[in-house]
Amino acid sequence: MRDTLRAQLWPLPTLGVVLAVAAGVGLPRLDAWIQHNIPFWLKDYLFGGGADAARTVLEAIAGSLISVTALTFSLTVVTLQLASSQFSPRLLRTFTADRYVQATLALFLATFAYALTVLRTVRTGDDGQAMFVPQLSVTVAFLLTLASVFGLVLFLSHLSREIRVETMMQSVHTAAEGTIHRLLSERSPAAGGPGVPTEPPADALPLAVRKPGFLTAVDEEALLEAAVEAGAVLLIDRLPGSSLNTGTPLGAAWPLTGEPFSHEVRTDLVRKAVEAVSTGAERTEAQDVAFGLRQLTDITAKALSPGINDPTTAVHALSHSSALLCELARRGLGPRVLHDDQRRVRVVLRRPDLADLLDLAVAQPLRYGAAEPLVLNRVAMLLRELAWNCAPDRHPPIVAALGRLRSAAAAQDFHATEHTRLTELVQQAEEALAGRWAYDRTH
Repeated sequence: MRDTLRAQLWPLPTLGVVLAVAAGVGLPRLDAWIQHNIPFWLKDYLFGGGADAARTVLEAIAGSLISVTALTFSLTVVTLQLASSQFSPRLLRTFTADRYVQATLALFLATFAYALTVLRTVRTGDDGQAMFVPQLSVTVAFLLTLASVFGLVLFLSHLSREIRVETMMQSVHTAAEGTIHRLLSERSPAAGGPGVPTEPPADALPLAVRKPGFLTAVDEEALLEAAVEAGAVLLIDRLPGSSLNTGTPLGAAWPLTGEPFSHEVRTDLVRKAVEAVSTGAERTEAQDVAFGLRQLTDITAKALSPGINDPTTAVHALSHSSALLCELARRGLGPRVLHDDQRRVRVVLRRPDLADLLDLAVAQPLRYGAAEPLVLNRVAMLLRELAWNCAPDRHPPIVAALGRLRSAAAAQDFHATEHTRLTELVQQAEEALAGRWAYDRTH
């Protein structure tokens, strides 16, 4: 829920409006209480006009702020459209989760709501009531307006920076790194091993999906508790970020001791296991360590499309992918295993291994960028950097990727110098696999 709210534009502006209305109700009451006790030196800094002037100021503030808010929303929508069409629809979360954008909208709407709320308390005395001018409240409205003016300038500067592809890629990289550190640094699972089931028995109980969508999160504690209560072993076979359809199995359960489940235990186990798996309308980085790579690969593929043809952006995106892969290679990958108090395997959660992640990062660039030497060179450098940061038992996926790279290059009609350079980079990647770093003295 926290991740979902973080990626929405409305929570922070809504909170700002609520606080502004509360202040617009409370500050005029404070004004009425202290209006005859305000120190003389402080009066010089407060609003000094009459009721008509106060109404004019508050009406001007409210009218201008709603126009500025509409402009801000329009610019945000244009930015979202640009990011979606030019780079990737999966980058929209990066903008909607931007705290700066949310805070700016909250400031504008809060100032508008505050000015309107205070305006209702100003009395001119023409209606038989005593004249009342909330000096402190009008002064606060003026200060909020000044803050909004500065906020608009800073927002425009921030927006012009955020729509740059380099900034977007860095934001994706930072978010992906945070997910990696949060999920893999403190709980690095063993990649398989003795006693860890890789597939269920033939008579296992399937766990069918009840709600379609993308697998966004798994409640590990709830799964472990359900498995212990039922005396079962649970396997969740779908990766975070996978697309799930109603009625299709996402995993399986089977008895730990081999004795069949009773009808009640069977029903309760299926219900609790399925409820522990959350689905959503889009992928998120909550438990999906591959989501950042997916976004970067989307940018790479879009940059290599005939309508854009921007290999430089593709190379930059591959550089970020390389950095993330090197970080992932130093952490525990593969299935995550949960044990009970007796250290028996109770829950196995499928997680991507290095082969999955490497295929995600290089398969599409090799397919769509096969005719561009710059892209192939950067893929070769990526494999070299990854090989240097990998343990020997994780080299096979890199060797396979080098084979794909050779096949892609052999099918192209490159100039002899381009073939020579790519061959050198492939050889350097092979030396990195052997534990040797070949220094490039010619380029």
